Amino acid sequence: MSISVKNLSKNYGSQKAVNQISFTINKGEIVGFLGPNGAGKSTSMKIITGYLDADGGVVEVCGIPVHGNSIDTKKKIGYLPEANPLYTDMYVREYLGFITGIHQIVQPRNRISEVIQLVGLTPESNKKIGQLSKGYKQRVGLAAALVHDPEVLILDEPTSGLDPNQIVEIREVIKRLGQNKTVLFSSHIMQEVEAICDRVIIINKGNIVADDTLQNLQRSSTAIQCVKVEFKEVVDIELLKHIPGTNKVAALQHSIFNIQCSDADQVKKELLQLSLLHNLNIISLQTESQNLESVFKSLTT
Repeated sequence: MSISVKNLSKNYGSQKAVNQISFTINKGEIVGFLGPNGAGKSTSMKIITGYLDADGGVVEVCGIPVHGNSIDTKKKIGYLPEANPLYTDMYVREYLGFITGIHQIVQPRNRISEVIQLVGLTPESNKKIGQLSKGYKQRVGLAAALVHDPEVLILDEPTSGLDPNQIVEIREVIKRLGQNKTVLFSSHIMQEVEAICDRVIIINKGNIVADDTLQNLQRSSTAIQCVKVEFKEVVDIELLKHIPGTNKVAALQHSIFNIQCSDADQVKKELLQLSLLHNLNIISLQTESQNLESVFKSLTT
């Protein structure tokens, strides 16, 4: 496995930033790391990359313990931190040349041209970093994380500051990279995670509250479920609000309703009984999967 985290802990004074969390990520996985602000995401990522020491637990990258071997593990990792520190007085190619020098890359010019094209920096590649927009500065940080062709990518808010078109482009870059690399990235844009990831880890107050595939999380009993029902007749919404287990009913039309509930199967049974009791005809009845945002809210509030 590419990343192994066992009983990881980190305290800031009396505050537990990370509370004995454990997870593993294999090569070829793209995993979304989600949580509210202050949940422990960035702290965990900094510990995995070797930029911050843990108070307890063991982290391994490509089978190498991070503690005591940070240089060896950093060679395996490409890291884009949330703050994305850059030397703004340097030109883009100059800065990437500086990074390739640190990694002692053979034929650095060829590699610099490759990553510039990969992240879509070509139009701005001859400018000073300080002259770039926030979105293009983010691309410079991503290029620097990729320039040494790492096995593991740790990306903290990689699409921060990008416009919708740029987000789509970087999304495609991450998906391509995930075919032969391990990618762990955090984001507050749930649609991004849904588009890129098959698996999600959610952390809240320093504890992992979910670690599963998107499909399983959306079906989880902890998440609010939704039933969509269409009747042949016009139905009074008040009739549906009294169905046991119903949290909220929204009328899409006079005969089509969305019913939020905690047990979709039970509500569907109640709807069938209600239709028989009131001589109503149900045209369609289906459970709709909840989006990741709904799951996230249910697990972190």
